[in-house]
Amino acid sequence: MPDHIPRILLADDEQSIQTLLSYPLQKDGYEVVRASDGREALARFGEQSFDLVVLDVMMPRMVGLEVCRRLRAKSSVPIIMLTAKAEEIDKVLGLELGADDYITKPFSMREFRSRVKATLRRAGMTREAGVDGDAEPVLEVLELQIDLARRSVRVRGAEVRTTFVEFEILTALAQSPGRVFTREMLLTRIWGDSAYRDPRTIDVHIRHLREKLELDAKDPEYLFTVRGVGYRFRDSR
Repeated sequence: MPDHIPRILLADDEQSIQTLLSYPLQKDGYEVVRASDGREALARFGEQSFDLVVLDVMMPRMVGLEVCRRLRAKSSVPIIMLTAKAEEIDKVLGLELGADDYITKPFSMREFRSRVKATLRRAGMTREAGVDGDAEPVLEVLELQIDLARRSVRVRGAEVRTTFVEFEILTALAQSPGRVFTREMLLTRIWGDSAYRDPRTIDVHIRHLREKLELDAKDPEYLFTVRGVGYRFRDSR
């Protein structure tokens, strides 16, 4: 747990949902800032720093997906989307726009608290990245550079913006070149467990990473698929 009190931006247009979700978060020791529509969420985000953003997909004035897109354009803050739609296309769309995780309504309070705790725990851990003397401060593979302390990525001399989860997946794979990770292993590595999460979520993040890092996403140099098992990073540096 970080030294400061984690601050969460909770954006949902239903007052009853805000109250229902705020109470357990505050009970867990988090500071919760509420927003009742998309534009207010952006305004609150611009006023102070946040450790996590929870966005409902359907909100007035600006839908959550657009808020997610705008936040991701300027910040790598972890984002969890809340959606009442169960169709896979809606879940994928949130991930496409840079969300790190999603929860489909209706959901249990145990599931919600588990997702929030895992995301904040991981985010708190990454703030300490680079202080371990045994860890490599910068991973360099061919034309790819991963700065663990700065959480920055460069490829072919250009900086690449990654989301919170994309960076975690990339570093997990790159720090163990050649090792095959199943989707469940990556989910557990990033969130602490794979409960409530669709393993195919990893596929979307891997595809985004390939689009950002590879010259040809269909013929990758760095991130390889092990068919029927999972993914691995190239085993030669």
